[in-house]
Amino acid sequence: MLNRVVLVGRLTRDPELRYTPNGVAVANFTLAVNRTFSNQQGEREADFINCVVWRKQAENVANFLKKGSLAGVDGRVQTRSYDNNEGKRVFITEIVAESVQFLEPRGSSNQGGGNNDYLGGSNPGGNNYGQPNRQSSGGFNDDPFANDGKPIDISDDDLPF
Repeated sequence: MLNRVVLVGRLTRDPELRYTPNGVAVANFTLAVNRTFSNQQGEREADFINCVVWRKQAENVANFLKKGSLAGVDGRVQTRSYDNNEGKRVFITEIVAESVQFLEPRGSSNQGGGNNDYLGGSNPGGNNYGQPNRQSSGGFNDDPFANDGKPIDISDDDLPF
């Protein structure tokens, strides 16, 4: 049997971070995922998918993602139910994220502003392959290729060709 979901979409609202009575972090957010086809009016529709993430990843999501952020979610579908205040049974289907990847620089989503440092994603193993190292002692201005619009001073002897 297989229960695996991979989604890429934008957050429809800021993540909601809470803690269980035992102190375990849990964050809820909703992803808007575009459908691959257009409706009769030629517009692309989207599905709004509820996601939940636990522990350290939940804290990372709450701290670094916001409404409009592009995120990738790898997880599984889960359903649960509860009785509401009126005694009616309410069923909820959601994605339990095992990994959330932050897919764009901070501040570059539709919200504008902010700086352009990159956020690493979170995964259970703690590896962020292909993500920039956030432990740099000099900050994000250590980019040797950044030239601030000025010509790069390099000698022909330094070129490999």
